[in-house]
Amino acid sequence: MNNTNNKISELHIPCPKCTSSDAYCVYGDGHGYCFSCEYYSPPEGKENSSVEYTREYLPWRGVEASTFRTYGALTRVDNTGKPISLEFWYPEGACKIRLLHRKEFFSTGDIAKAGLFGRNKFAAGSHKHVTITEGELDACSLYQVLRSPVVSVQSSSTAKRDCILDLDWLRSFERIYLAFDNDEAGREALSRCAKLFDYNKVFVVKYSNRKDANEYLQAGETEELRNLWWNSKKYLPETIVSSFKEFSDILREPAQKGVSYPWCTISEMTYGIRTSESVLITAQEGVGKTELMHAIEHHFLKETDYAIGAIYLEEPKKRHLQAIAGLELSKPVHLPDSGVTDDQVISALEKVVRVDDRLHLYSHFGSDDPESLLDTIRFLVAARSCRVILLDHITMAVSGLAGEDERRALDYLSTRLEMMVKELDFALIIVSHVNDVGQTRGSRYISKIADIRIDAVRDVNSGENVVYLSISKNRFSGRTGPAGKLIFDPDTFTLREELNYESSQSPRPDDNSRTPALVF
Repeated sequence: MNNTNNKISELHIPCPKCTSSDAYCVYGDGHGYCFSCEYYSPPEGKENSSVEYTREYLPWRGVEASTFRTYGALTRVDNTGKPISLEFWYPEGACKIRLLHRKEFFSTGDIAKAGLFGRNKFAAGSHKHVTITEGELDACSLYQVLRSPVVSVQSSSTAKRDCILDLDWLRSFERIYLAFDNDEAGREALSRCAKLFDYNKVFVVKYSNRKDANEYLQAGETEELRNLWWNSKKYLPETIVSSFKEFSDILREPAQKGVSYPWCTISEMTYGIRTSESVLITAQEGVGKTELMHAIEHHFLKETDYAIGAIYLEEPKKRHLQAIAGLELSKPVHLPDSGVTDDQVISALEKVVRVDDRLHLYSHFGSDDPESLLDTIRFLVAARSCRVILLDHITMAVSGLAGEDERRALDYLSTRLEMMVKELDFALIIVSHVNDVGQTRGSRYISKIADIRIDAVRDVNSGENVVYLSISKNRFSGRTGPAGKLIFDPDTFTLREELNYESSQSPRPDDNSRTPALVF
């Protein structure tokens, strides 16, 4: 067959023999071929048996046949010996096919759910590092140079989706190298994918004078490609700006509006809850911190469309869902004599949450490894698009430790949480117990890194279900002091604010005499 006869006149048309809608191709000489079911239709007047196709491992564009064999990437060859296409097989049987005489792709199988090319060729955690490229041919090229795990996303536009599908596998490696194309699309994809991981684990391979790994291989610059990889630097989530235009663009960004609290006084003093900020709520045991968190969570569900991650380390999932439904019904539905049926609870919860995959509950109960907790929060924000994370409470996360080990773990956890809040742009509302002098239990650093600190205390002398709020730290507006008096109604299990009370009645956050009057 000559080059003219091998030109494709039609692509991506339905196959007459199988269900594929785009894998059948008609060539210039009249013959057709389906890359899905392998049906062949000869040119008019010729017998079907006169043309045969084979699959072989062949070198191409600097990639050796042995490398393609490692990845199971077969070349389809016609009966004249002419290579037609290169097949990149993904896990679960999906295949991405590249035509060799022109840069054009199509796929078979459920490619959208296939994840990363090459993932099934390397066991999880089998090496210290893994490298992610933007194309299958680049993965083969880098593997040939590095001889270590290299996988590929399907394209820059699907890069984040592909990584999410194999997120646990990727996180099993100590280091993750991102080797995306040296163009705008590649840089944007790199930024999106880098946020899926602990940034201390992410390294960036920056190509200098070429677009991708395969171009270096074709140019015979394997040593330069290897050096670029070895000289990779840690990913920096923020870039430096220094021009007046950049300053102007920043200053012209729309002002960020906060979402109000369920109570007006604290909303006025803080201007609400904003993403990229952390709010610390402190209280002694039994003051009612969990009920405060329930009220804030219910308010967010009602007043916004935000996806929310709820991590309550002292509360079973059923009790948590009952609390949210109970606020909607203004009834303590968790009590056996509430008179509320399970169907009513379910209906109320659906009314508040509104859609699936909006409220995400953390199923772990009790203490957990700090790294596991950080990975969970990163996943909720980066992969599940949560704009608000509620953590009750940080001390419980390391309750299995004691003394200096507990302090170091809390210092580390609180610091990493604050960095993650700024990096991923979400709001973190976190609870910490305090000791008798108002210091956060286990680590004073918890209070130092928070953007806003709200102290909840109970007046031991009142004999009432009253919680006094005060703000002891407020980086946004600087307003501190008494921030509201909340009355707990045991009949409805709700907190309402009593306005225009005498603020002098509120005990100081560091008042040693305060003890909880009633646990609710």
